[in-house]
Amino acid sequence: MSLNSHLMELKRKHQLLDQQVEEAQRSPGSDGLQIAKLKKQKLKLKEEIERLSG
Repeated sequence: MSLNSHLMELKRKHQLLDQQVEEAQRSPGSDGLQIAKLKKQKLKLKEEIERLSG
């Protein structure tokens, strides 16, 4: 897998997590712990994207 395709895959996963976080936050009975886990995963992906891009 090339670096470019790997970055694109990481960005795609980051976008999916972003959508999941937004949906969970809109849901009235959402689990705060689950939202925190999703945000942590999202942050790790963002850091990895920035590391590989820089």
